[in-house]
Amino acid sequence: MSHVFHPTMLREYDIRGVVGDTLSDADAYAIGRSFATLIVRAGGRRVAVGYDGRLSSPMLEAALVRGINEAGVDALRVGLGPTPMLYYAASTEEVDGGIQITGSHNPPDYNGFKMVFQGRPFFGADIQAIGTMAAAGDWESGTGHADSIDIVDAYVDRLVEGFAGGAYRIGWDAGNGAAGTVIEKLTARLPGEHHLLFTDIDGHFPNHHPDPTEEKNLADLKKLVAEKSLDFGVAFDGDGDRIGAIDGQGRVIWGDQLLQIYAAAVLKDRPGATVIADVKASQALFDRVAELGGTPLMWKTGHSLIKAKMKESDSPLAGEMSGHIFFADRYYGYDDAPYAAVRLIEAATKLGQSVTELRSGMAPMVNTPEMRFQVDEVRKFAIVDEVLDRLAASGAQVDRTDGARVLTDDGWWLLRASNTQDVLVARAEAADAAGLDRLVAEIDAQLAQSGVERGPQAAH
Repeated sequence: MSHVFHPTMLREYDIRGVVGDTLSDADAYAIGRSFATLIVRAGGRRVAVGYDGRLSSPMLEAALVRGINEAGVDALRVGLGPTPMLYYAASTEEVDGGIQITGSHNPPDYNGFKMVFQGRPFFGADIQAIGTMAAAGDWESGTGHADSIDIVDAYVDRLVEGFAGGAYRIGWDAGNGAAGTVIEKLTARLPGEHHLLFTDIDGHFPNHHPDPTEEKNLADLKKLVAEKSLDFGVAFDGDGDRIGAIDGQGRVIWGDQLLQIYAAAVLKDRPGATVIADVKASQALFDRVAELGGTPLMWKTGHSLIKAKMKESDSPLAGEMSGHIFFADRYYGYDDAPYAAVRLIEAATKLGQSVTELRSGMAPMVNTPEMRFQVDEVRKFAIVDEVLDRLAASGAQVDRTDGARVLTDDGWWLLRASNTQDVLVARAEAADAAGLDRLVAEIDAQLAQSGVERGPQAAH
């Protein structure tokens, strides 16, 4: 018996597909059987399994568990909830790994799988190994069994453990995603006044798309904060591992700006600590971390890559522009948006300023949003290599951590290839609008030399 996956499914950080087209219950079975085989061969015997609120998730979960069991591995089913709840189970229960079935922030017909293996991120070559094993039918056989536990209350208890924040008036937008129930229980445990939006878990996502990094998806939260004069608002993606935020004036606090706030609080207790952010983050963040006495570290984009780097560098805090925020300070080092919301309350309290004041105090920078445009999958990495070669020949100041991040007198610009889509990603930041225009013109000139141009914005 063997199984071949659709070629688009096995991504760098996770496994993802369109249900009924590129993803089926047979795929879920094969993923479970392959992953569990790896667990057995590493000396393990039990895997935690969770799922998000998408309509297809229960069907995929049943097939995944069957695959796990038929490799001779037991499954601990934690049920419906956000991805960080599954990570919590994998960190605290007697298991050797975990799998969350989730389509994250993708459209409703998508679904996928995020995995953790013996306490470490499972990505890249690990995911490719799943495909190789399935194609060869290289599977262990056995009879595992499945147990179910309700871990929601224990997870919420952990979110508020040692809470040292004040009472604020906060808006919360769960976006009908998998974190809804957790947000209801969490806010009931916090001081202050809490106004909740769309906490009913609904895989149709009837109110807005659950991606808080797209400003249009924050419209309902902005309206709520404005109408009720709230202190700030937070929003979550479909599986609750990414946070979005706005201040009391309705201004978006982007991922790298949130990281400035968290860094100021964490570095009070952990002077000199390393704070990691991805290559898309503002120079203002790296400068601010250094100013606070921390050690800024720029790293590759991708939640799995960031988590691995945190362990390697013993970093207590990391984050991405995309809203993945990772706390190893008093926590487990994974991306958990409800926990990040709790830590935002604590940070404002510790720093003695409102979230709006903290946002206002940041260095004013003019920047583009993340510009994502489709290119030929075969060409995407080659284009970046061509750009890097030309930049090297011209003597430009370039950071090659992840693509090309170019520092100029105006500021910086970035061009990198997405690891998960047929997309190039560009971003630029300057001190003023004229400088930004020059930087974007440099990006476009480099693209033109490689025979491409920035097209319409592509979705994640």
